[in-house]
Amino acid sequence: MDGHHLILGKLTDIITGEILNDTHDERYRQKIAGLLINGKGYERHDIVPRSRIMAVAGEKKAMLHIDFLVGPMGTKGMIIQYGPGSLVTRHRSVLAMSRLVEPYQIPVVVVTNGIDADILSGSTCNVVSHGLETIPSKKELADLIRKNELKKVSAKRVELESRILYTYEVDGACPCDDTICRL
Repeated sequence: MDGHHLILGKLTDIITGEILNDTHDERYRQKIAGLLINGKGYERHDIVPRSRIMAVAGEKKAMLHIDFLVGPMGTKGMIIQYGPGSLVTRHRSVLAMSRLVEPYQIPVVVVTNGIDADILSGSTCNVVSHGLETIPSKKELADLIRKNELKKVSAKRVELESRILYTYEVDGACPCDDTICRL
């Protein structure tokens, strides 16, 4: 066992070609990566897997990961975060991530358990669609980025969102979760 995940062997990352631990969670992430490349028209260079993000709450700091940071034309316009179980319980922390990963608000926020997905508007926080099949295609995301202004996130908002992210993802995490690096 590694952390709290059962290691089933090794697998090859669809996006990077890296060899990763084969876990139930990683199988779902690879399914999502396959959907992006084979079903939604993204190219491997449009997707950054396992991006790191810093969460800060006062003196406390931690590095977390974003499963997929996606953007055609070099502009990141969507984040996808996988987590087993309920989707709605993850909305707020993933919205916080969408305000911290770039200096602007990421417009499309996807929360998924690998079977279902909620697609949220980063700016309104509203669920705009349900289901993996409704994740925007490369063309749809490119059109959305072109048509909308990417609004800068204020320093105050960054501070507040970072505290929210820390509270949800670090304070509430299982002590054996080895995907969080507490600093």
